[in-house]
Amino acid sequence: MAFTYLVINLIFIVCIVVMFMQYLEKPTKSWWVTFGILVALTAVFDSIIIWAGIVGYNPEKILGAYIGFAPLEDFFYAALAIIIVPALWNLFDPNRRSERK
Repeated sequence: MAFTYLVINLIFIVCIVVMFMQYLEKPTKSWWVTFGILVALTAVFDSIIIWAGIVGYNPEKILGAYIGFAPLEDFFYAALAIIIVPALWNLFDPNRRSERK
């Protein structure tokens, strides 16, 4: 199947969003700033490790769009982190748990 990394990433993001939907909140300004920082850091550090040959991607399994040396699919991990960390925070927040009882 073409674009294998893209398909896998989309499946994971959809699963996480569905699993934690009740704990997700509307993105705020700080959420967007954090997302921008994660994307920038991903672009820099992933480009470095790809350029150094530490990590590589099969060119037949990616879209072919890059930010620096990092393929676009590599940025899904930053997107997944910015979705799942606040959701888990809300899930395990003791104050919110007492509100749900």
